Amino acid sequence: MTKEEAIALAEELGLRGRGIFAAKDLKFLKEVRDMCKTDKCGNYKKTWTCPPACGTLAESRKKAKQYSWGIILQTTAEMEDEFDGEAIEEASSLQRSRFLEYCTRIRETGEDILPMGSGGCGVDCAPCTYPDAPCRFPDRAFTSMEAYGLLVTDVCKSANTPYYYGRNTVTFTGCVLFH
Repeated sequence: MTKEEAIALAEELGLRGRGIFAAKDLKFLKEVRDMCKTDKCGNYKKTWTCPPACGTLAESRKKAKQYSWGIILQTTAEMEDEFDGEAIEEASSLQRSRFLEYCTRIRETGEDILPMGSGGCGVDCAPCTYPDAPCRFPDRAFTSMEAYGLLVTDVCKSANTPYYYGRNTVTFTGCVLFH
């Protein structure tokens, strides 16, 4: 898939951002990965796509370095105020469904990609089988950018893509790596 085709698909699905970056420029930070241990999202040690089950930081780096470029994919929503939970939840849900559709469509072409979403896995198969049985959907599951140790603002900067779109907005950001 060309970069132009990747961008066109993102636009078709309503994903914002679409900045391109070199995978070699990714910085895998222990400090970011360590934030997962605070378990603010409630998924630490509970899913296959979150630490520690998703692998070590070194394994994440090794996996990502097999790819040559990536694309930023975002969903942004306007909020009535900074406490607009409904807008936040709707944007999160839209990002997950759009991101999953994006990855599905690309995989249908036979392209090998490495998707990194916003937050935990976007596949709705609760409860996760971790640690008792293998993941039911390993071909659809994805790990977050943070679980890979990536500081999302840094990846956006390397892709010349905004991370913040102004007061009373919320943006969810993922990326997909290509060969």
